[in-house]
Amino acid sequence: MDKREYLNKNMPHPLSAYPSLIINVCLTGMIPTKDMTEFVPVTPEEIAEDAVRCYDAGASIVHLHARGTDGKPTWKAEVYEKMITLIRKERPDLICCVSLSGRNWPEFEKRSEVLYLTGNAKPDMGSLTLGSLNFPTGPSVNSIEMVSQLALTMKENGIKPELEVFDAGMINLGKILEAKGIIQGKKYWNLLFGNINTIPADTKSINYLVSLLPEDSLWAAAGIGQFQLPMNTAAIVMGGNVRVGLEDNIFYDYEKKKLATNVDLVKRLRRIADEIYRPVASPDEARKMTGLDDEYSAESRILGSMSKKAVRDEKIR
Repeated sequence: MDKREYLNKNMPHPLSAYPSLIINVCLTGMIPTKDMTEFVPVTPEEIAEDAVRCYDAGASIVHLHARGTDGKPTWKAEVYEKMITLIRKERPDLICCVSLSGRNWPEFEKRSEVLYLTGNAKPDMGSLTLGSLNFPTGPSVNSIEMVSQLALTMKENGIKPELEVFDAGMINLGKILEAKGIIQGKKYWNLLFGNINTIPADTKSINYLVSLLPEDSLWAAAGIGQFQLPMNTAAIVMGGNVRVGLEDNIFYDYEKKKLATNVDLVKRLRRIADEIYRPVASPDEARKMTGLDDEYSAESRILGSMSKKAVRDEKIR
């Protein structure tokens, strides 16, 4: 083992080389409205335009929520289809992750509808919150059965889970899903800090959750509200990745006097990464880092020969 290889395996950054930074931007979410901020994109056209701007600023993943013509959240695949098609027309390599949120509707059929899109509208990833939790606006209900069904449907259709974690027990469920073969390969974890009754936003919490992750894991940190910038910055310094965007925080400053735009939030993180000489991942690099183009796709091709019912009927026992 030469000196550089030894340092990269055994020494803290920057004595070891920083990995490229994946910037995942959550453009819209379920809560922000035009009344709250004019900068939140809600129509497919607005979302696609914002995605392009964020790509050009350094984002490699966009986390997408759909809105209906009334501006309210919707599960309908036809809206996601239009949105993703518009994004792929302009930036075909940008990684598109769709929301499977349980905050507004409990039915599996609604939450999974977007996972059956094909062709140029097929999502690369789908969000998978690994447990139930309470937000200030109400609960997000994610039973083990629902999480399992959504994960199996993603596996069936060759879509990678974006594993969303708000507490330590959710990592435990992720490990159980992996042991059952429901998820496999490289795992991408979004660790979310600072919600009112889940894990707090501090570096002790980051260290704790990261220490629980299984092998072959890649992690990103997000902070809710005013915790967004501290958690993002900590992750950049620690060698993790980041989730940022108006879904989690509509303000640019702590005093909540300046409204943010998604592209300004991405640019700020790129500046921070540049200051510590950490490279920012392109979408192609992010695909390799997350395992999007290798073992997960191969497994999905095998499952493609199974009936949809056979895959969905597989349960955690």
